[in-house]
This record gives sequence, structure tokens and C-alpha cells, in this order.
Amino acid sequence: MLVLCTPIFAQTLRPINLDDLARMRDVRDPQCSPDGKWIAYTVSTIDVKADKHNSHVWMVGADGAKGIQLTESEESESSPEWSPDGKYLAFTSSRPGKVKGNQVWILNRAGGEATQLTDVKGKLQGYEWSPDSKRLALVVGDPDPDEPQGDSATSGKPKPPKPIVIDRYHYKQDIVGYLLSNRHTYIYLFDIATKKSERLTKGDHDESGPVWSPDGTRIAFLSNHDAEPDRNPVPQVYVADAQPGVTERQVTNFGTRGTRGRLAWSPDSKRIAFLVGDEMKWNAYGMNHLAIVPSDGSGLPVILTETLDRSVSAPYFSADGKSIVALEEDDRSAYPVSINIADRSVRKLLQPPVVLSQMSSVGSCVVAIAGGDDKPQEVYSLADGTLRQLTHQNEALFAQLDLAKTEDVGYKTPDGTEVHGLLTYPLHYTAGTKVPLLLRIHGGPNGQDAHSFNFERQIFAANGYAVLNVNYRGSSGRGQKFQRAIFADWGDHEVQDLKAGIDHVISMGVADPSRIGVGGWSYGCILTDYMIASDPSLKAATCGAGTGFTVALYGVDQYIIQYDNEIGPPWNPKSWETYQKLSYPFLHADRIKTPTLYFSGEKDSNVPMIGNQEMYEALRSLGIPTGLIIYPNEFHGIQRPSYQRDRYERYLAWYAKYIKT
Repeated sequence: MLVLCTPIFAQTLRPINLDDLARMRDVRDPQCSPDGKWIAYTVSTIDVKADKHNSHVWMVGADGAKGIQLTESEESESSPEWSPDGKYLAFTSSRPGKVKGNQVWILNRAGGEATQLTDVKGKLQGYEWSPDSKRLALVVGDPDPDEPQGDSATSGKPKPPKPIVIDRYHYKQDIVGYLLSNRHTYIYLFDIATKKSERLTKGDHDESGPVWSPDGTRIAFLSNHDAEPDRNPVPQVYVADAQPGVTERQVTNFGTRGTRGRLAWSPDSKRIAFLVGDEMKWNAYGMNHLAIVPSDGSGLPVILTETLDRSVSAPYFSADGKSIVALEEDDRSAYPVSINIADRSVRKLLQPPVVLSQMSSVGSCVVAIAGGDDKPQEVYSLADGTLRQLTHQNEALFAQLDLAKTEDVGYKTPDGTEVHGLLTYPLHYTAGTKVPLLLRIHGGPNGQDAHSFNFERQIFAANGYAVLNVNYRGSSGRGQKFQRAIFADWGDHEVQDLKAGIDHVISMGVADPSRIGVGGWSYGCILTDYMIASDPSLKAATCGAGTGFTVALYGVDQYIIQYDNEIGPPWNPKSWETYQKLSYPFLHADRIKTPTLYFSGEKDSNVPMIGNQEMYEALRSLGIPTGLIIYPNEFHGIQRPSYQRDRYERYLAWYAKYIKT
């Protein structure tokens, strides 16, 4: 019998839509096994019915084969870490166990179910295996003394909460909440065999980021021993013998230039690599420099990238200890570089454009998260200057999607400053056609829009908009002078850069000058307020977590240290002049003609609701079309999946109402 085969044609591609937001998988935290043959990582998905994110641990072979899901429960799992002897894979989870709350669990690689390892009574914030796999260094926050424990938490009538006593200068932080003097975060040593946990040090100072020396004898960590740590919030590097109850030794002292990031030991345990920031007044626009210091405190730290006018992160030593690999943030890219310790020369290991994050290594195994303008983030290995994709969690979804084109743009502002950004064209754009343009402004300001997948760009492009992302002055990736240009002068140079970007896209023949919108979150919303107060031609705006009346946020948000060090207290006459200038959008709200929709998280301590409430009420009073959307129980970053979708639906509806018609 003759069988006729039907030709198989390529699948018809479709535009991205809001349902795809719940279909995308968020891949994070790749970790090499000690033998370099396996990579553990996490995959976060959205459970639409339960309206929550679920994160589970996966494993993939170093050759990209044999992808396996290792954990699955109603509670999420995260922070996978291999034991150095290769026998176990640990992770953290709040799944039901002996003790409630986030705990360390372990999977025996020989087989079997995961078992709960720790029984921490406080808040577990991190952990680190000892080189001999016999102990863990735990980072644990003191438990709330007023929180019910054991049977009292579920029996009887609940007692009314006690008054919250505030006595700290920096007294609140987003998500964490109120910061109390009688609660600290300490490092504990946890013995695997006995399950016994003891404090590493004896002082009353917050500790974080423990890293064991390769020889297993010491632990390096960050701590702030300043007499007033709230006013000088810059930790230094400390080293302690890996025994309970020891006294730590300070090995760095940069004054108001604090240390940060993950520490890295040299293979011989003699040196520690770390990141050092700028002076405190430049903190919002600071660059991270790479430095090393003798681990025994016998010498002064040496900054290796002082002449590299770019920020670096995620350092680790080469196997021979002669160089350090780190990620360099540079003009819409983030790529690995090798820094020679002897001559401080810097060599790129990948050529831009490329964006890497969460880089980690064990021996010759180097992995990171990477993607592209039209590719979601996945796990990649890095070897000999080549990236190789290992995971394909989003492959099935993205094989269906017709995605819009994104390209680099560059132009000069009226004062001669070179500014760079990204332009995403509407899907199936016809050259020479003038289309509605959305200027979407990143937050920070110390951050950048880069060549990585951005759902927001694509959903707007699929709905007929061109999208412009501008790395305005204050953004990272363009050097120290560029970042510091907006110091105590918010809404000035940035607005020039943003307006010039709009003019550039108009001059390209892409943007219809009569149909331009703007929007952003956090500092992106702050700049949105400046834009609508200075350009009445903008047709619509969406603004999340902003501040139009800057002085009203003094002492209300979490940035009291920045206010005092960058601007000064409001009662200082010179500072008051600056606050008035920075409060331009609210004090000149009568100049705003743009319909603007405001968004806030109810529990946001980063940029509290008061900022958007004031702007909403001002526009309401003036008869300008406006609205205020408050997401209950949300912090600065909106996390509930239904709220994330709701926000996009409102963006699209608002822009469609005032720009498309």
C-alpha cells in the first residue's frame, strides 16, 4: 500500500499575549556539582489557580542532557548547594517539617526523599557548606520575641500585638519591615552529625555572607562594627577561626567606602577578593571595584580595578590564583572579564552584546544565566570564550512566539552628551511608518536597560507600540562621571536625555509625535512625574511607586541616609532650596496636562504610597484624568501573579484610551 505523507510545515508564529506571562519559566541560581558533571538550578513557575509562584530545584548534565526535576512540593524550594564531597544536594524550603519556617533540606544523591536538616528557630537567611562537608555556616536572624511559639501559636485567643518601639536612625526596610535594636543577624556553625548549632562569634553586630576558606580553618564574612552603624552603614570584611565563640579579626577598613557582595578566597587561603563601593554620599550612583586583602590581616587591601571605569560583580579566583574573574557591567551588556592580579590588566572573556548574571564556578565548570532581546533567561556554561546553552525550560513556549525586533540607539543631547538606549519596534513594523511610541524608564537610577529578554517591551510591541528604553545620566554601564551627573539634581539631566531620545526616534521617522506616552516604576516613576510636569504634549503616563514631593518622603521611606548625605536635612536653608527644586512635579502640578495612572504596593517601605497619593490627589484636584491603583499586602516589587497581570492590563487599557484613539 502506498502511504502519502503530509508535508510538515513550520508552526505558525503568534504574537505574545498576557496569558504567556503565566506560561514563562524563570530560571535562576545555577550551581556546579563538585565533579563538574551536573548543574543544579531553580525554575519558578506560576500557579494561576493558587495565584502564587512556585520554585523547584532542577538538575541538568554539564553536556546539556538529562534535565531532571528534583523537588516538588506545595511550598517552594530555592538556594541549591552541593556538598563538597558530592554526596548531597541541599536547598532551603518552608515545606512542612520538624520546625516551621525556612530550613535547610538535603537530598542524598544515592536516592531517597529530601530530609529536613536544620531546625532554626529564627529566620534562616543563608547557608554555606564547609569544605569537608561536615558543617554548615548558617546566617540566622533573631526570632521576633513577641511572635507566638509552639502550641501558643495555635491555641486560645490571640493576644493583641505589643507596641512597636522604634529607636533606630534607619528604622525601616522594604519587605523586612521595622528594624529593631534588639534583633540581629548572626552566623552559626551547624554540625551535620550532631545537628548542634553554635554561634561563631560573641559580639552584638549584624553578620552576613559567610564563606569558608578552602582549607576549612576560617570563615570570612561582612559585618559593621561602627559605633553608629545606621549612620555609617558600610560593612567591612572580617575573618574568624571556624570554631564557636571566637573573636573575629577585621581585615579591611575603608571608612565610608564599605565592602559588599560575595567574598571569594584564593585557592591557597591566603587572600580574599571582595567588592568595595564609593564613598557614602555617592552610594546611589556608586560603582563596585574589585579588591583583594591578605586573609591574616597582615597587609592593606589593594583595589585592582580603580582605573576600570565600570562596575564589577561576582568575583572568583582562577585555579592558579593569579587572576580573578568577575562580571563587568558595560553599556547595555554584562560580560565576564579576567583581572590579572600582578599587572591589573583586564581581559574580556566574551564580546558584547551579551548579558550574564548569577555566574558561579567550581573548578573548570563555569555557569551563568544568560538570554537575549528575543531569548528568555536559561542556564549556560562558559568555556574558552564560548557560551553553550544547557537548559531549555522556555523552548516550547518561545517556539510559538513571533517577537519584535530590538536594536541599539544612540544620540546626543543638546548639551552634547552621548546617550545610549534600546528601541523595540512594533511587531511586523513597516519601515517609514509613524507609530505610537512609549518611553519606558528604568528604575534605580543606578541600573541599565540591557540586551536581555523583557516581557514589557514585547507585550507593548505586540500591541502596536514602539518602545524606547533610555539609559539616561545616572544609569550604570557608562562610567563614574555619567553615573554621578545627577547627584542632588534629580529630574534635570535625565529629563534632557529622555526628551532627546523621543526627538531622536521622531527624527528616525518611527514615532508619531502626536501619540507619545511615558511610564516607569520606582525612579522610573519619579522621572515620569518630571516628564509630565515639563512636557504637556505627552498623551498618557503610567507611574508606579514614585515621589513627586520629595521632602514629604524624608523619614518615611528607607532612604534617610541618602537624604542626609546627598541633599542634607530639610531644615538647612540650602538643602531646603534643593528639596523645593526636586519637588518640581508636585509644586508645579498645575502644569501637568497628561492623563496619568498611578500604582503602589500597600506595604512598600522603599517608595511608600504617600508619593503617588499626593500626585494622584493633585491631578484629581486639577481635573486631569488620573487614577490610583493600590495592590494590597504588596511591597515595592509586585509579586502576586494576578496583580502582575492586572498591572499590564491597566497599562494597555490606559495607553489605548489616550494614545491610540
